[in-house]
Amino acid sequence: MKAIVIEQYGGKEQLIEQEAPTPEIQQDQVLVELHATSINPIDWKLREGYLQGKLDFEFPIILGWDAAGVVKKIGSEVKNFKEGDRVFARPETTRNGTYAQYAAIDEDLLAYLPDSISYGEAAAVPLAGLTAWQCLVDFANIKEGDKVLIHAGSGGVGHFAIQIAKSFGATVAATASVRNQHWVEDLGVDHFIDYKQEEFSELLSDYDIVLDTMGGDIQEKSFKVLKKGGRLPSIVQPPDEEMAESYGVQTGFVWLEPNGAKLSKLADMMVSGEVKPVIGHQFDFSEQGLKNAHELSETHHAKGKIVISI
Repeated sequence: MKAIVIEQYGGKEQLIEQEAPTPEIQQDQVLVELHATSINPIDWKLREGYLQGKLDFEFPIILGWDAAGVVKKIGSEVKNFKEGDRVFARPETTRNGTYAQYAAIDEDLLAYLPDSISYGEAAAVPLAGLTAWQCLVDFANIKEGDKVLIHAGSGGVGHFAIQIAKSFGATVAATASVRNQHWVEDLGVDHFIDYKQEEFSELLSDYDIVLDTMGGDIQEKSFKVLKKGGRLPSIVQPPDEEMAESYGVQTGFVWLEPNGAKLSKLADMMVSGEVKPVIGHQFDFSEQGLKNAHELSETHHAKGKIVISI
């Protein structure tokens, strides 16, 4: 099969096209013919070697951990899927990712893909959508009436978090660039903050939840806007425990746990119109296409999601 791999850590020039063996499936796995994947910051962070301490894979490595496609083969113990099913998933983080024509995926990580959702839309959802869900629902226990601040609301995780929060009946503030203001507000944001011109920590107070997608100074300032008993999940770095104690808030570093059942909930929300992925950019499945996609993702200014059509 065709795959885009890296054979050593480094810049985007390390992405090379190769013929790779089609994955062998285990008894509880399915082989998915991929029609789309998407780009996430973990892709280029791993490519650069920043994640060696957590994910020390042998080369060559196929990056990519969003999958949308069709079941081509099932393992002997697979009960809920059959050949020909449209599916999507956030596979386990292994060295055999989704910049490829085929992927072996555990049955419990798969979700059915409704006919009304395109492969591109589906590929945009798993990693970013599940991350937003696990931060807001699983960690922060979001409920109706909560006041929620989403940092980088125009990003992959951010734009899903806005929609999930609104579906629970929360009041949502979001930071983003003014050039993204209109479409971010169209997602349901109640209070848009132009991060270049306005200081969120001086404008907001008494918030129940802050979703930190930025880290650093932004994370530190986020403590100021939380009420006592508030929650601060971060997807960037573990929040300072002493600061959390002094402000009387609950904090946590959320590292995504793939989950097919929760992905099915997001599929239902997409069908109902509560969640819609914003695809800001699409690239071809080629060496150059992936290099261009990585370059864009590394700017931190991509609109919504970057999708690769396979």
